[in-house]
Amino acid sequence: MQQTIGPVEYLIVNFPGNQFSGEIIPALTNLIDAGIVRIIDLSVIVKDEEGNVVLMEASELTGEVADALVALEGEHDDLFSEADLLMAAEAMPNNSTAAALLFENVWAARFSEAVRNANGEVLLNVRIPHDTVQTIRDLLINPAASN
Repeated sequence: MQQTIGPVEYLIVNFPGNQFSGEIIPALTNLIDAGIVRIIDLSVIVKDEEGNVVLMEASELTGEVADALVALEGEHDDLFSEADLLMAAEAMPNNSTAAALLFENVWAARFSEAVRNANGEVLLNVRIPHDTVQTIRDLLINPAASN
């Protein structure tokens, strides 16, 4: 029997000034340990001040952050193509580092299977940006502030 797979997302998180401190690693580790997400592939894109791009797998990095990223690496190291990562690098500002993640939303696997079994199909799936949600939330909590 084939394993049910949840929705898969492609996410690129950019860190201006090449200041990737690794602060996201504990939060990501918590999601993995709780069975909420599963990392499928992970790569790092570094763009220097002149716009030169270096693509790396976590295993090619050094230091404490590298060790933590290696522990998170997914079951595949080769799903991101060089072309995919270079296209992502085009959108990055110079002097920045990005983490490219391909991950499964394990939490949604059973729901996704139920939708398919019911012959349902997703018509729309939109992620609302945090700033938008926060603005609306602030307006709902304090409507007088919008005047």
